[in-house]
Amino acid sequence: MEIIKFVASVIMWAAFVYLGIYCLYLFTFSVLGKLIPIKYPLVAGSLSKFVIYICAYKEDEILLNSAANALTLDYPADKFHVCVIADSLKPETLVKLRQMPLQVVEVFFENSTKSKALNKAIENTVPGFDAAIVYDIDNVAAPDFLYQINNYLQAGEKVVQGHRIAKNSNTNVAVLDGISEEINNHIFRKSQRVFNLSAAIIGSGMALEYNLFKVTMGQIDAVGGFDKEMGLILTRQKIGVAYAEKAYVYDEKVSNPEVFKKQRKRWLSAQFNLLRKYGMSGFGELFLRGNFDYFNEIYQMSILPRVLMLGLMPFMLIISLFLSFLAPGIGPSWQLWLCATLCCYIGIAVAIPGQYFNGQLLKAALKLPLIFFTMLLLLFKLKGANKKFIHTTHDHTAV
Repeated sequence: MEIIKFVASVIMWAAFVYLGIYCLYLFTFSVLGKLIPIKYPLVAGSLSKFVIYICAYKEDEILLNSAANALTLDYPADKFHVCVIADSLKPETLVKLRQMPLQVVEVFFENSTKSKALNKAIENTVPGFDAAIVYDIDNVAAPDFLYQINNYLQAGEKVVQGHRIAKNSNTNVAVLDGISEEINNHIFRKSQRVFNLSAAIIGSGMALEYNLFKVTMGQIDAVGGFDKEMGLILTRQKIGVAYAEKAYVYDEKVSNPEVFKKQRKRWLSAQFNLLRKYGMSGFGELFLRGNFDYFNEIYQMSILPRVLMLGLMPFMLIISLFLSFLAPGIGPSWQLWLCATLCCYIGIAVAIPGQYFNGQLLKAALKLPLIFFTMLLLLFKLKGANKKFIHTTHDHTAV
């Protein structure tokens, strides 16, 4: 009996350390990110020359809209160039694209990935660009997007992540996905800059100095999660990632539960695959080179999706309450679990922008139990998910 109690206590303490640190992390970055302002660069006196890569896989209709929008950005026409990477597009779509003042790089892969597409585009890009920007097929940027990014580059930043924001809220799932994006923007981008840490790269709406982009992409062969691997490669070299909060890129949020499931499966698989690949190097970089920024990136790879935390923390609190009555002394007290749970919920709530607190949020929140169990089951269905590209379909929504 004593052995069982000892093992149970070890398990409960291990769970508390893992989950509790994550709760404190969310709380600290979320709250301080609201209290401490970040610095914005001055308006630049000179202009960078950009190449905008639009990664296009099928979904011809939405691509034509995105490409047309990219051409209308408020920036001198001779200072930016649009390149569409066309994978599995219809012939008539290619004809329409070639009638636009942009470059079309048609690619053919047995197994398509974003990293392969971008590397192929780099091979077909003429020299002379100062920075590269990556768009997803559905992305539509605000008119001043390039000016906002340019301010950071001219201020000396090498990598800049724009502010990706939801362009649709047509279903409860889309609302929750949009909120999740904004929580990420606050905790893992804006608030990281408060502590002079790198903002998390999303995978679209980001800009890199061109030569750095070329060299970095040459090291990436990830099936999924190329953005996460890019963040690890950069921070390992002590190259920081800035966050341009006012550089808006509108991104379509998932509105269908089945599509949501496929997308999250791809994300989770990529996350844990990269954790296996790079995880142990984080300690070496921290203790041998003092590279806390890289260690922080590795830590973010090791944490669970927040929706799981919303369910797990109350569950662990209830377990600790039962144990306090049935078997006192096993693991942390219920009071400690309560503090951790409050940190988790407060941290997440504080990160949600004020405009989301409305009746639609309440309706969307009713979907959380279903999404919790969906994500929980996905943890046991990741085998093989990172061996083949999983495409996220869109509904062709406009801003």
